[in-house]
Amino acid sequence: MTALRPHAEDQYSDELALLAATDDRTRPPGWRLSPQAVVTYLLGDGAKITPKYVGPRRLVEVAVATLATDRALLLLGVPGTAKTWVSEHLAAAISGDSKLLVQGTAGTAEEAIRYGWNYARLIAEGPTDDALVPSPIMRAMRGGTIARLEELTRVPSDVQDALITILSEKTLPVPELNTEVQAQRGFNLIATANDRDRGVNELSSALRRRFNTVVLPMPASADEEVEIVARRVAQLGASLDLPTVPTALEEIRRVVTVFRELRTGLTEDGRTKLKSPTGTLSTAEAISVITNGMALAAHFGDGTLHPADVAAGILGAVVKDPVSDGVVWREYLETVVRERPDWLDFYRAARDA
Repeated sequence: MTALRPHAEDQYSDELALLAATDDRTRPPGWRLSPQAVVTYLLGDGAKITPKYVGPRRLVEVAVATLATDRALLLLGVPGTAKTWVSEHLAAAISGDSKLLVQGTAGTAEEAIRYGWNYARLIAEGPTDDALVPSPIMRAMRGGTIARLEELTRVPSDVQDALITILSEKTLPVPELNTEVQAQRGFNLIATANDRDRGVNELSSALRRRFNTVVLPMPASADEEVEIVARRVAQLGASLDLPTVPTALEEIRRVVTVFRELRTGLTEDGRTKLKSPTGTLSTAEAISVITNGMALAAHFGDGTLHPADVAAGILGAVVKDPVSDGVVWREYLETVVRERPDWLDFYRAARDA
């Protein structure tokens, strides 16, 4: 059996091994690579190390430097800015293990952050070490590795505050056993959060002080976003064993252009103001639209990516609210897309969709 999506440390094991073998710089306690090598792993070296993240180098350096201190790292940004992707690769490069993960939701209980109990053993034996079920964060503290907490702001506020002692004292009390777990050197926490989705719980000032916050921006330019989409689409196509479809940079650039114009409320030439839809129109959604279009072209088309293959996907990404977003999309089609001579095929396909 082959995993649909291997963990970063498995998928890029050769690159991590190559970096470890050639890395002669100082490594913080518990780290498998030096901070400089971790940055190289994420951004690539133009040769044997492929870039995992395309963005400002200084942001990545600040994130890595934070994890080398006693401050936890909070990756903040709108949906689709690769927060989860970056956190996974940071954990893989630093600890060789990105699986110590807590997925934050409105139903996340304090036990997911601290520890729980095997209740059958608890009833039979009482509170013992064997009856205790450690959380991923507790396991990371014991092992001196990186733990990850996704969507921190979705976690209820009272549960969030369970992190305060862990991050400030680097200790997790277990009063039932009259003991505590002390974090070993190398332990740290990477949390991700965004403030655009519904169900957001603001972080308390006490908890926010325990984090160093790095804001991941949307791609700065269309060329940068096209590069990101093209690379991830190629990777996804290979992992899903999609039939080969020639890379259609023209369609990728068209999707990116549509998303960027509607996202910013302005056409590329700056001449026409636009209404923006309710959705975020993130880079991740652009990747999904193109990947779905490639599947359509491979299985139901002639093997070439055409405007009709991406039009329905764009419609689904833009129109989240059938009423307000539908108006925005139709207005964009008629005032912008229709006026571009080289976009007529896309205009017809979008109208049909």
